[in-house]
Amino acid sequence: MSGRLVIIGVFALIDRLRTRRNYAAPDYNPRVAVLIPAYNEEKVIARTIRSVMMSNYKNIRIIVIDDGSSDRTFDVAYEAYPADIASGRLTVLTKPNGGKAEALNFALNQTDEEIYIGIDADGVIAHDAITRLVCHFADPKIGAVAGNAKVGNRVNLWTRWQALEYITSQNFERRALDLFDVVMVVPGAIGAWRTSAVRNGGGYHPDTVAEDADLTMNVLEQGYSVIYEDQALAFTEAPVDMNGLMRQRFRWSFGILQAIFKHRGAITKHLAMGLFALPNILIFQILLPLVSPLIDLMFFVGVINYLIDKHFHPESASAASFHKLLVFFIAFLVIDFLTSALAFALERKHPASRGDAWLLVHIWIQRFTYRQVFSIVLFKTIKRAIDGKPFSWDKLERTAKMSKQTEALAEHR
Repeated sequence: MSGRLVIIGVFALIDRLRTRRNYAAPDYNPRVAVLIPAYNEEKVIARTIRSVMMSNYKNIRIIVIDDGSSDRTFDVAYEAYPADIASGRLTVLTKPNGGKAEALNFALNQTDEEIYIGIDADGVIAHDAITRLVCHFADPKIGAVAGNAKVGNRVNLWTRWQALEYITSQNFERRALDLFDVVMVVPGAIGAWRTSAVRNGGGYHPDTVAEDADLTMNVLEQGYSVIYEDQALAFTEAPVDMNGLMRQRFRWSFGILQAIFKHRGAITKHLAMGLFALPNILIFQILLPLVSPLIDLMFFVGVINYLIDKHFHPESASAASFHKLLVFFIAFLVIDFLTSALAFALERKHPASRGDAWLLVHIWIQRFTYRQVFSIVLFKTIKRAIDGKPFSWDKLERTAKMSKQTEALAEHR
């Protein structure tokens, strides 16, 4: 795992240092739709709409799609901003429940904008996020742009560890893949899409539970580039306990596995996807994490075995072997820490992400606790895939709690 992080770190550093060509003309100001699919989001939907309305990109139309909620999501969204509904700036739609993919397709059928932004109904976006995403589409080769998703509710250890993971794993990896223009997952929390590319690919397909990854791979297979804009920030509500985290990541990992199998033909059709992106997901996100706990287990077994031998069989205890074991394990931890520190160093400075560096102090605890959870999730994922049992969306309960800094961003005028 450390070797993989070093490789990603090198690619991420190169991508950070390069200057992406700016295709945006001064008068490039296309009409943009912002789609917000929502199911039972009455606690947070008004806050999300408000953060979009405060965007400094004004040529937008906001579309909220109530996917047959059993609570007051539709009423809250409809009643919050009547003047904007009257002016046409905000549209609130409702339909029978059918899942996120169908909700987005429902809105796309009523969208004629060249570009659309997809955000989750629990999120808060930075005021300049849409501006930073849209400018890239002046380049006709760009099919989609992934934004920078961050955890907004850093209210306990579980959410802080997820915030750390977002920076050191997900966004760090997107930065590396951006070097080849093959970002594999445009996050649902914030991402921009060329509407024609999505329609040419048949829209969102409900045959996976990771519709964002599926659509991203579809757009790449059409020959478009998918890139990463690290200054387009969105703050999302993460699960607050282990049970919620495992449920969420089970859906993510199972959906990614579905998407890889569905787009396996890209291995021979798309050079960057086939040689780098897809194998990276399969090997380093699925296979190796399954066995990574063995590294820790072997170390602790080795230490216990040495201590037992030293006490009961001192003549057979090898101090040299024990020291070598310590050196290798400490080197492993140091490399892990340094690559994580690099991920933080590469994060561009933004007023809305102040205080991120303090998360790095959690890396030592996270290494021996949080990461082990994902091995359990992956075992369940592989078992479910082998069993061939169906899988459906698992809705997490919202708390509507955000960190003070994120709340300040939502309230900023």
